[in-house]
Amino acid sequence: MITTLRRIILPADPAVSRRVFTLAFPIILGNLSRVLMNVVDVAMVGRLGAKSLAAVGLGAVLIWTILSIGIAFRTGVQTVTSRRYGQKRFNDCGLALNSGLALASIVGVILAIMGYKMAGVAIRFLIDDPVVIPLALVYTQWSFVGAACITIGYAFQGFYNGVERTRIHMEVTIVSNILNIYLDAGLIFGNARLTEMLASSPLGDISFLSVLWSPFDFPALGVEGAAIATLCAAVWMIIHYTLRSFSQEFRTNYSTYKGGFNRETLKKEVEVAAPQGFQEVGVTIVYVLFFKIIGMIGTVEVAATEVVFTLAMASFLPAIGFGVACATLVGKALGEKDPERAAVSMLESVRWSVIFMGTMGILFLLFPRPILLIFTNDREVIEMGLVALRILGVVQFFDAVGMTLWFALSGAGNTLFPAIIDLSLSWGIFLPGSYLLGIVFGYGLIGPWLAFSIYLFLYAICITWKILKGDWKEIEI
Repeated sequence: MITTLRRIILPADPAVSRRVFTLAFPIILGNLSRVLMNVVDVAMVGRLGAKSLAAVGLGAVLIWTILSIGIAFRTGVQTVTSRRYGQKRFNDCGLALNSGLALASIVGVILAIMGYKMAGVAIRFLIDDPVVIPLALVYTQWSFVGAACITIGYAFQGFYNGVERTRIHMEVTIVSNILNIYLDAGLIFGNARLTEMLASSPLGDISFLSVLWSPFDFPALGVEGAAIATLCAAVWMIIHYTLRSFSQEFRTNYSTYKGGFNRETLKKEVEVAAPQGFQEVGVTIVYVLFFKIIGMIGTVEVAATEVVFTLAMASFLPAIGFGVACATLVGKALGEKDPERAAVSMLESVRWSVIFMGTMGILFLLFPRPILLIFTNDREVIEMGLVALRILGVVQFFDAVGMTLWFALSGAGNTLFPAIIDLSLSWGIFLPGSYLLGIVFGYGLIGPWLAFSIYLFLYAICITWKILKGDWKEIEI
């Protein structure tokens, strides 16, 4: 037992472990700021009541249909960039950025327009609550526009992460999230109610902060205000990333925006991104239907699920930092023809992820009620969320393995296998299991969350088997 714990806590290769942490730490800080943004978003909207919370939850899961594709663009750009970085082909890193931005811009705008027009149909499919529908519609339509901007931002992230400049990801994310929180408070509650809400915040009486909004006249827009704030933050994110890319460092070292587009580079990015894009969209549809099943159980259950999913984001977004670092180091090592170093990078990244996510899991298991109280004061929502949050606590340990190794395979250029496995398990086990356990057998909210945990457990096993098989070492990018 002691030996096993020592292997988890102590690094097998201290140098690689330090490099993983050095690259991951800025992303972790940036993602922690995003977690704070999500926490503040949900906590603020939660003060408007369960109906508003349910509306934001439904809107958020629909927005992921675009954001999931953006993640695929990030993977495509990062995988090609890190491989060229390892090969010392630095000008080709700039070509990877050019190609990724062009593709992300076109696809992001098209999907945003489609999402905006189809939002009403999708929301009415998910829930029939006449109070929730108009709230979810206005939130979703604004957010679809913002999602197009975030998709372009993901392409920038892939480039900066690929050349080991993860600090820029941290810088941009923190600034945009601070802007989002500031606008959230003003636009959700307006000047009239802001002082009152700050006085009764979970952090105590912080009404003195209302002076920050006093120079401006913010109308109380409620749920719509939360969406507008996110859109403004997303627009700033693109502006900030663009300004950094025009700096002397990137124009000199990587020839950003020079050389136009390279057909071969674009082809490689699409080959890497396409399977993951289909995976993310397919799995996102499953989550949409998951919320549909929760909506069939009840509106309070939807609100509780939104809170628990926000906490899930809080738990795995820091761990994503280690996954991104892993993908970069794996791609670079394979570019340098050193697959064994890539394997060690995977091992160290998984170790860090298990430590971080496992710690969050223990907190979810031991202190579910105090944690839920941060997000809502609705007693029904809290009671509904207790068991779901404890299930999430158990899930953390094997999700850490599956998520990190998913990034590892992406860094190596193998996005097809994870896509096939994820789509098979999500459609074959998670979705039907949620319906059977939640609706047919009458387990209520607990049923879908049990199906969720089984799905992630099996996914982690399959991804681990693929890594141990070792054929990812032979992939050429």
